[in-house]
Amino acid sequence: MTNFKPSKPVADGDASTAEELNKLNISKTKELIIDFRRKKKTDIQPLVINGDEVKITSNFRFLGVHLDNDLSWSTNTSAILKKAHQRLYFLRVLRKNNLSRELMVSFYRCSIESVLTYCTGVWFWSCTAAERKSLQRVVDTAQEIIRCPPDTPLPSLEELYSSRCLRKANSILKDPTHPGHRHFKLLPSGKRYSIYSASTNRLKNSYYPKAIKALNSAAGNGRGSRQCTIHG
Repeated sequence: MTNFKPSKPVADGDASTAEELNKLNISKTKELIIDFRRKKKTDIQPLVINGDEVKITSNFRFLGVHLDNDLSWSTNTSAILKKAHQRLYFLRVLRKNNLSRELMVSFYRCSIESVLTYCTGVWFWSCTAAERKSLQRVVDTAQEIIRCPPDTPLPSLEELYSSRCLRKANSILKDPTHPGHRHFKLLPSGKRYSIYSASTNRLKNSYYPKAIKALNSAAGNGRGSRQCTIHG
């Protein structure tokens, strides 16, 4: 959220702005401040709407994803693990009632894998290695419950991330009106894309640098040039 404090009372400001701000339920509105300045010489002024100060929070749930003010993903990972572990119980119930492996795999993909991979392009590589390992353990546990054959294991989270990352990148490449289309710039060879110059791991592990790296890797492996088709 943007730290915004009107210079005038809302009632005296722009009519459209006043109308929109008056629709806000201040008691349910939270302010999340993301500030990576090394030297914080000045305190950020609180956000005030209609004379009421908006409460500042350290984390916020937006569209099902938990955002922390330091852009770490510990809160989000904990929420995912809690939900996934709850659903593993039902998978055990299915096995106890001797359901077929195919049905258990379908249940896993619909109820557990969907939780583990929700918005995975946003947070997966920004998680710590320990958090990714904890999430992968859920997949391993489900695999043991289902008793998947060694030759057909459940896909790992890294494999799922890679396939969905490429699929989303292809979708963006096909749509010139997409806001992210400008991030994919072909090199003179016409086969590979310009790689981000990332000065921080936070940027390096974000979606677009990872997507460009995946596209270039797929092109190098002969799976495509400008667009790589990924199924699954």
